[in-house]
Amino acid sequence: MKASFLGWIVLSHLAFAAPVRDLQDLLEVEAKVQAVAEKCVPLTVALIAADSSSSGSGVITNEAGLILTAAHVVQGSEMMDVVFPDGKTVKGKVLGANYGKDLAMVKIEGGDKWPAADRGTSKTLEVGDWVVATGHAAGFDPARTPPVRFGRVVSKGPGNFFTTDCTLIGGDSGGPIFDLQGTIIGINSNIGQALTANNHAGVDGFKEDWDRMLKGEQWGKLVLDPLQNEDMPVLGVAIDWSRAGLIVGEVSQGSKATEAGIKPGDVIVSLEGQRIRNLDDLRNELLRKQVGDKVKLSIQRDGRPMEKEVELVRRGDAQ
Repeated sequence: MKASFLGWIVLSHLAFAAPVRDLQDLLEVEAKVQAVAEKCVPLTVALIAADSSSSGSGVITNEAGLILTAAHVVQGSEMMDVVFPDGKTVKGKVLGANYGKDLAMVKIEGGDKWPAADRGTSKTLEVGDWVVATGHAAGFDPARTPPVRFGRVVSKGPGNFFTTDCTLIGGDSGGPIFDLQGTIIGINSNIGQALTANNHAGVDGFKEDWDRMLKGEQWGKLVLDPLQNEDMPVLGVAIDWSRAGLIVGEVSQGSKATEAGIKPGDVIVSLEGQRIRNLDDLRNELLRKQVGDKVKLSIQRDGRPMEKEVELVRRGDAQ
């Protein structure tokens, strides 16, 4: 038997298509994508670290010149060169960052009013939703504007992250991803092994941390693989995998599983009514949840069936 803490979750890359029934539907989608591109490409900036020349992307989100980007783009920098698609360059001050969510802010210096994109919401995204991603792929290039990538949401989660099939490469990190109304729904976080399976940090992740970031606070641990992120929801138990099924081998002191009455030796049968046959089944069910959610867990203890309600905790707290 092999013990492993359930601190990560598997992403499913199966997209369920939203209906495009005829040519007219397709033309309507095309028109919306074109409108998003015309509006949002000018707001997509390149961010170049003045001290290291490393670069990424970002998007302006208010008239005061506040830029949303990825935390790993600004890591270790105090100032960034902000380069617009037309080549105009201004200075930007790095504000706060939550490295656990891979989200950060940069503020353009100066008192000008800047064109900006509205923020939408990422919580309501569904698999199959159309999205548009932009970014300065391979870094700023004066010969072209930021490429526009069109695709769909292929999975939600884990945590604040979601995955799309928009093709991204180096330099796109920190760039925005929009819905078809042209509102920001996420920030390009990291590129998957396949260029068409890429992770984005949901824009809702800024909400609870907004004031701290504006004040310049930086915190959290940078983990570019969202499956290993400390903010991911887990049961907080170690699993001994055997032919007998998923057996609880250990209960984390930082989890709610102890309060729920989960004990070593319990066999996990189902979660929220869904049969759990292996680790993949369990991870896929946790993929749909958030930290703080309470889930119904069916177990067997010494051959007797039992029902338990367990509150999910952060992976980083389940030690």
